[in-house]
Amino acid sequence: MQRVQEFFVNIVRKYLPEPFVLVVILTLLTGGLAIGVEHMSPVGVVRAWGDGFWNLLDFTMQMALVLCLGFVLASTPVVGRLLDRITARVHTPRAAIAIATVVGGVGSYLNWGFGLVIGGIVARKLAIAVRGVHYPSIIAAAYSAFTLYGLGFSSSIPVIISTEGHPLAEEMGVIPLARTIFAWPMVLLALVTLAALVVLNVLLHPKDPAKITEIDRSRFADDATTPAAGGAENATIAERLNHSRIISILIGLLGLGYVVVSFVDGGSLDINSVNFILLFLGILLMGTPAAYVAKVGEGVKTIAGIVLQYPFYAGIMAIMAASGLVATLASGLVQIASDATLPLIGLITSFVINFFAPSAGGHWVIQGPFMIEAANGLDSSLSQNAMAVMLGNAWNDMVQPLWLLPALALSKLKLKDIMGYLVLGMLMVGVIYSGALLLWGYLSH
Repeated sequence: MQRVQEFFVNIVRKYLPEPFVLVVILTLLTGGLAIGVEHMSPVGVVRAWGDGFWNLLDFTMQMALVLCLGFVLASTPVVGRLLDRITARVHTPRAAIAIATVVGGVGSYLNWGFGLVIGGIVARKLAIAVRGVHYPSIIAAAYSAFTLYGLGFSSSIPVIISTEGHPLAEEMGVIPLARTIFAWPMVLLALVTLAALVVLNVLLHPKDPAKITEIDRSRFADDATTPAAGGAENATIAERLNHSRIISILIGLLGLGYVVVSFVDGGSLDINSVNFILLFLGILLMGTPAAYVAKVGEGVKTIAGIVLQYPFYAGIMAIMAASGLVATLASGLVQIASDATLPLIGLITSFVINFFAPSAGGHWVIQGPFMIEAANGLDSSLSQNAMAVMLGNAWNDMVQPLWLLPALALSKLKLKDIMGYLVLGMLMVGVIYSGALLLWGYLSH
């Protein structure tokens, strides 16, 4: 196992460029495929790319807020004390790896935005607290469990197709969550995947002390610092307001009160409501407006990669949609499928497409129509095929540079430092997901 791990780590460190360079290469590759395979004119490619470049601005802002606000919430004193209690009970590198994987997985299962942040933060805390932990390994372990979001409460495609009036409702109807993420094969799959990742990540931790790189603790020495509460007798009215706990409590309760009213009125959990909860819960738990503003300033530093690279992925998605590359890829693969094997083909197709369109919602709009048409033609389960596309997306996200940006920002590591470990996890999860979909397909007949 160690030899295989070292092979992938060395390959990645030698050949994998930084995420921004990689997205530029993907842009050029997509344009070349559109010209060579779909015979799209170079001018048409450039036009589609430019026209679609800003299509994800709303989503970019939403994602930036998920990361920034999630970082602040995970950095509040209450959450910090909870994480400190967890880390205080961990004394060995292997236990630290296991806990980081579990926290990242459970957090992602509950909500992908929260899991993306809390996994990185607890991994960093464990790396600081436990001597002998290989820092790249524990950051990779926490992130690897992000794939659990595809089986969890915030799984985009199952949530979309369970909503009345969703974009493809006429073609497939409304499919309740009981037939997707809450179907017993998928619940069991989530447990198996998390357990397998814990075992694999523990095994991947280097045994040779010479190969262990511990966290540079001096780089994170000021993480816990927040502005001191203003309490001086000669403080101005402005200073007292800036450090007033009452103001934070009032606005925090107002925001959370709206959340309760919204859900009572039948509202659903989406990205905007998640960010709303993260914002006002963070204000409430941070204590004072001044402390919250200061921590948001730290969180903003983590979103630079998202702000820069999301428009490029929007351009890639626009080329894919305008040229017909997705249609060619998906329709070609489903022609070789049967009713029972179509979900497996959908999984593999989704994995490939996600390199170019790494957003589950946009991904479904592109791939969904072809999978639905094939499923209806083969009398294959629509719920299973929708989950196949979702799992292919979540499987690919284990090595998708776009989603790795938050982990890199929180850890201050480079992509090449952790990708080698994630490749092995991705291969294992691919086998698990493929076997589960095949078994689910055949058991349904």
